[in-house]
Amino acid sequence: MLPAVLLTRLVQARRSLLLCRGCLGPAGEGAEAGLCARCWAGLLPLPEERCARCALVHAEGDCPEATAWHLGDALWDYHGGRPPLGALLLPGIKQGETGWRKALLSRLSRAPLPDWVAEVDQVTSAPGTLPRRLLRGFDLGAEAGRMIARRIGRPFLPLLTKGWRSGRQATRTETQRRRLPRKAITLRRGVAAGGTILLVDDVWTTGTTLLRCAQALLEGGADEVRVLTLFRAL
Repeated sequence: MLPAVLLTRLVQARRSLLLCRGCLGPAGEGAEAGLCARCWAGLLPLPEERCARCALVHAEGDCPEATAWHLGDALWDYHGGRPPLGALLLPGIKQGETGWRKALLSRLSRAPLPDWVAEVDQVTSAPGTLPRRLLRGFDLGAEAGRMIARRIGRPFLPLLTKGWRSGRQATRTETQRRRLPRKAITLRRGVAAGGTILLVDDVWTTGTTLLRCAQALLEGGADEVRVLTLFRAL
């Protein structure tokens, strides 16, 4: 059996040879799921002067973005860090990077949440198409929604469904994303939307998916919708 000192040195030597999968520098201390501590530090918050509805910085006055919710925010900047961590993590997770997924959800369990999140009555998530969920074997938005629901002590309910022919928003141009038809996302049969609902998703880009979700919830009986996503693309 190797002495403890020698074993420690071997572990340190191995770490010094490992390269971070994000920045390609030495992984070093604090590395997790193949990403160094410097890359994980790229989970950057949004600017403090952001709008309370669209989470963007714009001139004072009415929010220029099309919204159907009362409050909206995100935890991290999608393009924050070097390399841009959100743009690295989410595509990788959706391609099966289970280590990144576990590490990101662990950080979500500890991340500060907006104060108004605790005021909601129930939590739901933006739906994906059934073929996509079956192919991946998970739904990151739903997993994030369940974790947030546990943190604030509210029920998580899958209230929404998306037509399987709707396709992926991520593969479309901005113009195509904004043309997502209203009927693409609807309330599930047999469920009731009531009170103040927190709508959770993984990334907020144009906001069209969130808009269609919020519209469906309000038409289904919700008094108010609030939006929280893991990342916001600025």
